[in-house]
Amino acid sequence: MRLNHKTARWVNAWLLLMPAAVLMVAFTHFPIVGGFFASFFSTARQGRPSKFVGLDNYSYMLNDSVFWQVLGNNFLYALGTIPLSVCLALLMAVWVNGRLFGRAVVRTAYFTPTILPMIAVANIWLFFYTPQIGLLDKIRSLFGMASHSWLGDPGTALACLMVLAVWKDAGFFMIFYLAALQGISPELEEAAVIEGAGRWYFFRRVTLPLLMPTTLFVVVNATINSFKLVDHIFILTKGGPDNASSLLLYYIYEVAFSFWDTAYASTLTVVLLIILGGLAVTQFAYLEKRVHYQ
Repeated sequence: MRLNHKTARWVNAWLLLMPAAVLMVAFTHFPIVGGFFASFFSTARQGRPSKFVGLDNYSYMLNDSVFWQVLGNNFLYALGTIPLSVCLALLMAVWVNGRLFGRAVVRTAYFTPTILPMIAVANIWLFFYTPQIGLLDKIRSLFGMASHSWLGDPGTALACLMVLAVWKDAGFFMIFYLAALQGISPELEEAAVIEGAGRWYFFRRVTLPLLMPTTLFVVVNATINSFKLVDHIFILTKGGPDNASSLLLYYIYEVAFSFWDTAYASTLTVVLLIILGGLAVTQFAYLEKRVHYQ
């Protein structure tokens, strides 16, 4: 039996999509569904099988002071890193997109933190933050200032993680802005010059609107990044002191692999997914109205 042309194209398309679809279902959708169902059961212990507990895990979460603390830390971390990363990425992209001496070297320098392994980055910044012998304290000592435990102080531990994240993520987001800037027709700027528009006016009225699709993409990815940090916390602070630098995903990691409470970890994961989904929908609903694709 021979297939007609339309059916053959349909079958061919699904065959091409099948490998990616299988991987997506196996490693994304199936774990999400499995985690959701696991959140309604207790964790199996030695001699005590798992049993259905309904909403008990969610009730426990609502009364878990550590959960509320790390959730607050995470939102503070997101508010501190997302705007800075996006704005810095845009500034760097505009800078290296212009007529700049050694432009290729500057672009490479901005992008280098992105390609470094996260563990290596954490160890580099651990040297900066180490009391007495670290780079920051060496600079402070030149001005007669006392040594400070940057990662051991609850008031500065989370801020130290924010600085590291901005340093690493801004160069990555810069690449997308740079590609978008190079896609803008130079005829638009020439027309603006003829009309007497200044550079700032052209940037605000023409460049920024045309960059909104990229901004939407960058903001959504920056939001996801701000809720999936584990490596840097593990190397630098272990979530301390007193959970001052612990974020939600790191708390999930601790509950699952240090406390071996996989059911409660599944509950926390469901909440994390709901938060990320809600933030993504909000961002799309708000920014989509301001996106210009032409």
